[in-house]
Amino acid sequence: MKILFLGSSDFAIPALDLLIHSRWQLLGVVTQPDRPKGRGRKLGPTPVKQFAQEQSLAVYQPSSGAGLADLLASERLAPEVIVVVAFGQLLPPAVLDLPLLGCINIHPSLLPAYRGPAPLQRTIINGETRTGVTTMYLNPEMDAGDLILQEAVAIGPTTTTGELSAQLARLGAELLHKTLCLIEQGRAPRQAQDHARATYAPPLLPGEERIDWNQDAMTLSNLIRGMNPQPGAHTLLNGKGLKIWRSLPENNPAGGLPGSVSDVNPRSGFSVQTGGGQLLIEEVQPAGRSRMSGAEFVRGYRIRPGLLLGG
Repeated sequence: MKILFLGSSDFAIPALDLLIHSRWQLLGVVTQPDRPKGRGRKLGPTPVKQFAQEQSLAVYQPSSGAGLADLLASERLAPEVIVVVAFGQLLPPAVLDLPLLGCINIHPSLLPAYRGPAPLQRTIINGETRTGVTTMYLNPEMDAGDLILQEAVAIGPTTTTGELSAQLARLGAELLHKTLCLIEQGRAPRQAQDHARATYAPPLLPGEERIDWNQDAMTLSNLIRGMNPQPGAHTLLNGKGLKIWRSLPENNPAGGLPGSVSDVNPRSGFSVQTGGGQLLIEEVQPAGRSRMSGAEFVRGYRIRPGLLLGG
């Protein structure tokens, strides 16, 4: 089969790597245009572009869906299958209708649950204990196409978005291989989604990463896991920003104001009172500094019981 790959983020790289080493013909890679990055706001490539160039693949960067349709026509690319993984843009009908065997997508949820742009983060933030990966046929609606294959995984109580993303990216690549084999053999299943059961995973909004210590410990632990590695949940300490990367809910009895340090342990970190229970802080990042363990932070910043975090 002749395959064209569309992807942009790190999540797409395992699937692209699988196609590079497969028996199928990879016509090229389409990714988003270079964007300003970092403090200097210099243009930088997507992770997929960087990886594709290292593999000496043809890379295309149209600025829109219409531009993608024009590209396919001008370059005379005739893919039998288009594989889309974390591309970051809806495809127009002119592209969806082009490949003879369809446009195939890997989505990091058990559809129809968590349709939308932030399924990984929302899954963790909502405290789910089970998720998975889905291959499906794309249609003009977001994540609403017919299902091909799905595989579920359990989510551990300390799993972060970054860890879940890496796990599902690998699993998605394996599922893509099974999917393409079935398509090649003409045996791929096709099951319509139950739209009545669909849930939506909206993008993260500015301010959602701010820790509200009036919430309960489990809710805050899920938020911290969901914001790791981007953008990072944060609070204030002595008027300066403090990111919290890892935490663990505790069953200690309530005591003190929400946001106040309730206990300090130079070996494990420090505990903070929440609106319901206490939260052991295991990894932090003070403003302008590197990440450090809660224990290192306690020893270096003189954290004491009664110290208040937050606004």
